[in-house]
Amino acid sequence: MLSTSSNPLNVDLSHIRAEIQALQPQLIDWRRRLHQKPELGFKEQITAEFITQKLQEWGIEHQAEIANTGIVAIIRGQGSGIRNQGSEEFNRKSKVLAIRADMDALPIQEENEVPYRSQHDGVMHACGHDGHTAIALATAYYLSQHCDTFAGTVKIIFQPAEEGPGGAQPMIADGVLKNPDVDAIIGLHLWNNLPLGTVGVRSGALMAAVECWRCTILGKGGHGAMPHQTIDSIVVAAQIVNALQTIVARNVDPLESAVVTVGELHAGTALNIIADTARLSGTVRYFNPALSELIPQRIEQIIAGICQSHGASYDLEYWRLYPPVINNADIAELVRSVAAEVIETPIGIVPECQTMGGEDMSFFLQEVPGCYFFLGSANPTKNLAYPHHHPRFDFDETALGMGVEIFIRCVEKFCTK
Repeated sequence: MLSTSSNPLNVDLSHIRAEIQALQPQLIDWRRRLHQKPELGFKEQITAEFITQKLQEWGIEHQAEIANTGIVAIIRGQGSGIRNQGSEEFNRKSKVLAIRADMDALPIQEENEVPYRSQHDGVMHACGHDGHTAIALATAYYLSQHCDTFAGTVKIIFQPAEEGPGGAQPMIADGVLKNPDVDAIIGLHLWNNLPLGTVGVRSGALMAAVECWRCTILGKGGHGAMPHQTIDSIVVAAQIVNALQTIVARNVDPLESAVVTVGELHAGTALNIIADTARLSGTVRYFNPALSELIPQRIEQIIAGICQSHGASYDLEYWRLYPPVINNADIAELVRSVAAEVIETPIGIVPECQTMGGEDMSFFLQEVPGCYFFLGSANPTKNLAYPHHHPRFDFDETALGMGVEIFIRCVEKFCTK
């Protein structure tokens, strides 16, 4: 059993089965090994070799080198399973459930003074993907040892490059959801915005679309004391920055959520020179796919109108990274019901847990019904509450076993005979 000293928030762990609690030391070891060897997107060679070695050691069927460094493990159930009492749509025989875990790190220099700190200069697991991989590995191991407890097939997807440029689409293109065809998919994110002992799960939109833009304003430079001879790109850019905020304020339904952010503005070379060019860039976020055409259209209309009024011209680039993460109602209810069995705290299940952050799990959810959810991992009593992408990010490893238990119960309920 997990000791109370490793669980200072006194989270009830009694619903985690003994076999999974016994895996906790291994979970911590795997997670810390991965944390020491972080790798950026599509460069996860050490991570992929570690995963492949474990799967081979356990005799688990798998395929490697999908979308370069991705891996899929396949565990075939041999039992009758536990019949799901939910929607008839998900009560077919020989079901296939996929579990997705991302495994890449971030270009951040770690500042944690821990024995398992990153050994790769300038690269760090600052978002919990090392934990996701450890949870998925333990899930694969447990299922391979208890394949008589479910009747269908489980495909565990170890995905590269979630942080960029995106590994989900290439894995889908390489057929990771085929042979056998996946009926549903689930995934989790260790989440320091929620305390240990909570699960954030909801149907519908969980995370936002991620889109980006870059614009160069082309004016006419000149002397700072003779503005009448110039077209001041900084004045144009300043008006654009202000006007872009009217998109959410005046063009988006107030009952919808959206963000238009200007994150960069670069212009000028000296205090007495009017800049001939100004460069702006930013990001767009929204939940409702219906906004996918409105926002970029309005961005260009505003930029074009302001530039025209000043006699300037512009060059605009707009590109889409990830669509919104939209959960299927039936699979979200499956996860919620399982989480309620595992997590018993005063807070427990957090249904309103949306974030304007993005995730390329969204591409999987566009292909098959599924649910992505947050597993609370912050523990301020252990100074483990720094936000994601912070150089001192870390999480309470007690959450690892909780994640495995939730995944296993989802398999047992979904994969029925």
